[in-house]
Amino acid sequence: MAHWANTDLRKVIEERSIPVTESGCWLWLLSVNHGGYGRVWIKGAPKQAHRVAYEAWKGKIGDGLQIDHLCKVRCCVNPAHLEAVTPRENLMRSPTLQAENVAKLTCPNGHEYDFIQLSDGRFRQRKCLICRRDAWRRYYYKRWGKA
Repeated sequence: MAHWANTDLRKVIEERSIPVTESGCWLWLLSVNHGGYGRVWIKGAPKQAHRVAYEAWKGKIGDGLQIDHLCKVRCCVNPAHLEAVTPRENLMRSPTLQAENVAKLTCPNGHEYDFIQLSDGRFRQRKCLICRRDAWRRYYYKRWGKA
């Protein structure tokens, strides 16, 4: 693992040969963690290289924000490819099943989802009240035999 105590990442990138791809990605290959993110030691502590690069070129990362790789290359440290976003925005931009499900606004039957909101403003879950009401009616009539 690479150790640079009290070293500016800009100098490291300028001094070391960091491959640049055709898309403009600056690939951090000196030390990469199991998730594919570049890793560097600053002042004796491990840091993610893309976060350090963002702070070196663009400034402090706001509280509660994550760094999104616009290029989708995890070991890229090109500040032009990095953007500070909320965790939700980062999730919505990712090509995952969770992002697909969050983007859905209607249930499989075409009804709009109703969101159940908690008192602190977060959404606990989303439900299709029309489908839930129909399911309850089917259960009730099957169970009690009333029409």
